[in-house]
Amino acid sequence: MHAHLALAPLEALVGDWTVDGALPADPSFSIRGWASFEWLPGGAFLVERWGIEVPEFPDGIAIIGADPATGALTQHYYDSRGVQRVYGMSLADGVWKLWRDDDFSQRFTGAFSEDGATVTGRWEIAHDGVTWEHDFDLVYARVR
Repeated sequence: MHAHLALAPLEALVGDWTVDGALPADPSFSIRGWASFEWLPGGAFLVERWGIEVPEFPDGIAIIGADPATGALTQHYYDSRGVQRVYGMSLADGVWKLWRDDDFSQRFTGAFSEDGATVTGRWEIAHDGVTWEHDFDLVYARVR
């Protein structure tokens, strides 16, 4: 059982994944790596770790939890460059979303395949905080 009912949908992420992606501006540039999701003992938080093979994309860790009062999901992101960010998050009806609308406006939308073995997603960025543009694509494929 999870510490908060809002965490239950995150079970769909638990496990190990390969990560493959591309930049729309340079389709020859390949983003390859791995990601793993596991529950912190006690079930109050989901921990994501990832590593990317190209130095332009950082390795990192994220801690995902639910506000005890509202159930709203939040992802606390930390990476190998020393960057830390806080994203809003949702996972419902086979769609995983992350977003932040502040000094660095960014959002992700990923759709689960029917069997849950793949998440096909895209990151968008708004340099001016208003105009969204396609940043890069990511596909997660379940290893286990």
